[in-house]
Amino acid sequence: MSHHIDQNLHAYSNDHLIIIEQMPAFNKVVREKHLFLFSITASFLFIYILLPILAFQPILQKPLIGAITGVWFYSAGLFLMTIILCTLYIRQAAKFDKKIADVIAEYQQMKLEEAP
Repeated sequence: MSHHIDQNLHAYSNDHLIIIEQMPAFNKVVREKHLFLFSITASFLFIYILLPILAFQPILQKPLIGAITGVWFYSAGLFLMTIILCTLYIRQAAKFDKKIADVIAEYQQMKLEEAP
């Protein structure tokens, strides 16, 4: 879908893109996207950076199953978290693409209504 949006945007001049950029619907989508990306990145970095901090703490040094300590489970959880966050991003990106396509359609409708 994003390839289709890219093709549509190439048909517009800079003047058209400036008008689209000023549309409240476009700005709302951009804010939502930035909030999502910041949240997901901050969450990942926070959890990821905790590993070297907690790795030498007694809580993660205790054996949980045989000789396997909590650090191993935490590390495995990071791989699982990466897969989950990537899946979330892919799903959200598709939603953002649809919202941007709706904004472009709104702009096209606005231009049709302005035409004499």
